[in-house]
Amino acid sequence: MASTVITSPTYDPTTTAENLANAYIAGSQAILDKQTTKATATATALTTLNSALSTFQSTLQSLTSSTTSVTSNSATFSDTSVATATAKSGAAAGTYSFYVQQLATAGQVSYNVADSAATNAGSMNVVLADGSNFTVDLANADSNSDGVLSAKEVAAAINTAAANDSRVTASTMTVNGTSKLVLTSTATGVDNAVASIDVSGLGDSSLQSSLSSQSVLTTATNAIVLVGGKNGTSVEQASNTFDVIDNVSFTIKEAQASTDSAVTLTVAADTSGTATNVQTFIDAYNTLLSTFTTLTKAGDHTIVESTSTSTSTTTTPTATSEDAAFYNDSGVQALRDRLAQALRAVTNGQSLISYGISASSDGTLTLDTARLNKTIAANPGAIDSLFGRAGTGVDAGALGTMNKLVTAWTSSTGYIATRTDANTKLQSDLTDRQATLKTQFDNAYKRYLAQYTALQSLQSSMTTTSNMFTALFDTSSS
Repeated sequence: MASTVITSPTYDPTTTAENLANAYIAGSQAILDKQTTKATATATALTTLNSALSTFQSTLQSLTSSTTSVTSNSATFSDTSVATATAKSGAAAGTYSFYVQQLATAGQVSYNVADSAATNAGSMNVVLADGSNFTVDLANADSNSDGVLSAKEVAAAINTAAANDSRVTASTMTVNGTSKLVLTSTATGVDNAVASIDVSGLGDSSLQSSLSSQSVLTTATNAIVLVGGKNGTSVEQASNTFDVIDNVSFTIKEAQASTDSAVTLTVAADTSGTATNVQTFIDAYNTLLSTFTTLTKAGDHTIVESTSTSTSTTTTPTATSEDAAFYNDSGVQALRDRLAQALRAVTNGQSLISYGISASSDGTLTLDTARLNKTIAANPGAIDSLFGRAGTGVDAGALGTMNKLVTAWTSSTGYIATRTDANTKLQSDLTDRQATLKTQFDNAYKRYLAQYTALQSLQSSMTTTSNMFTALFDTSSS
């Protein structure tokens, strides 16, 4: 009698269980993956948008504030080796004469300081010429704990004294074998010089004696400038930077000789500087616009026909790119539109277009400098009214409107913060759902693994039985 061979499919229970478990959750996993990818992209986009808006806002506020505007003025000395100057936007044009009689200098004094006992060192007061003082505690000044207080350790204690507030810098030097403590005023002017040291609180008599005798290395002086020329009005102050002209600041660099002529300061409109400020705004706006374009860009939704040779034709969308995170986002689109509206606003019959600022079809701005200068020359103050000011409490004009719009998005309670919180919660929920789905996968995997392991065992047993019967009834056997 001929034998009949029983065959059965062979498989790996582990692989089969894994494949079936993956198929079991495939639909839910696909949905979850898509939502997770979207939430991650949204988080990144919100960070990018916040950074772009903050940068744009910083530019607005640096160009126009309560004290600055787009209009730029120049302030130039006839001899820049004597003094240099800067002018704010509110400075009036004019010519002024100055004679620099004396520069302000910082005082420097020294004390011969030998090593002293660190035990019960006490404290001392450094007294300045204006009558102010600060306390230096020497109780812990012995940094190497050798029981001796050196000039370097005293200097370190002065520099780190909390009440010093960086008014005096202490250092040491050695001259002909003698250690010297050198105190230098960080600010110029007579009143900022070190006048003396009150040693009554020190515990070592030799240190008291050393710090009671001062040598002047550099005499502190005030700056003296004659306003109106060599026979003008004397202005004396501790600093070398003067603000005697409204919205103009100048710093003197060297004193003039008695035979020198007075120097001339000229304040005038700076058309080049104004154009630079306007271009800075344009560059900042275009950069923000580029960010909007990137974050709202549509993916490739092109429909292509199937290349099948069958009589029926089907179509499938291409998948070369995904929509950007804020594609069709009404909030972001509204922000972009309202910023554009601020650009088109009209003040006293003029708009930014009147000053040579035009927009292309994609919204980016360009500047016609010649037209800008011509319009400013005809009406010097109008551009500041049009651009306005940007900053809390001073928002006005086109830039003020933009600043308020941006603040509504970037503030701690603004739209970005609100949307970030919502997206963060969504990401947390997605993480929880992923964990739940993982549990479903694990349970399905265990169930399938147990079933197919048992089936494999049954098949193995049946194969063994089949082989036994085949051997018994095989006609070729003896």
